[in-house]
Amino acid sequence: MFSKEQEQEITDYLMLHKLPLDILLEVKDHMISQVTDIQTEENLNFQDAFHKTRKLWESEFKRTTYSAFFSEEIPVIVKKIVKERYLSIFKKSLLLGLISAAVNFASVFLMKDAETYSLFFQIQNGLFILFPVAIWALHYKMLKYIKSDYKYKGKLYYTMYQQNAAVTISMIGIMGQIVSKEGNYPYLYFREHNHDEIVYVLITLILPFIVQVMIIFVMINFFEHKKSLEKMKEFLNLSAE
Repeated sequence: MFSKEQEQEITDYLMLHKLPLDILLEVKDHMISQVTDIQTEENLNFQDAFHKTRKLWESEFKRTTYSAFFSEEIPVIVKKIVKERYLSIFKKSLLLGLISAAVNFASVFLMKDAETYSLFFQIQNGLFILFPVAIWALHYKMLKYIKSDYKYKGKLYYTMYQQNAAVTISMIGIMGQIVSKEGNYPYLYFREHNHDEIVYVLITLILPFIVQVMIIFVMINFFEHKKSLEKMKEFLNLSAE
């Protein structure tokens, strides 16, 4: 059993590597387990076992880049975890985005005229504004926890999802621009055989799909961020900032 001082020493060591807090706590559990195993198997004291554990983890804390999501260099282990989890979220977002795109494409052939299709187009995409706004309204206390400068002890992001959750407003802004357009080019192309605006047809079909996928992605990040904060409640209550 570790003393509070020994456990804090491991926490401080991990904080030096600037892991997001949720990942830090996950890695900390693995590291504590490994230090314990080394102490037992090799009959070492805490300091020697911790030193040996740090050596084993050395390569995981080397700095690397992941420009898709981080402007600064991050530890290799953070990149591994983030890449795996973001890929899973992206797959879910892509699937839901494809379903929405299929509904939109089907509506081209189901609506009676261009005006009705245009109204459907605006309502469908408007829901991707309404849903995030409604979620934020219901979870208004969460707003301070997704600010990009909101950090644990001024050093670490609280979760790996925090930065993405914070960009929701920009996605809503882009979707607002889409909703302000009539968006009836696909109807005119497929139903009225007006082939003069093929570029606008492609833009109207592809751009909303991309933005929808991104909004779904950032909203899943919002819920994962919230879930991670819930899991860390006990730790945060015990750790005075």
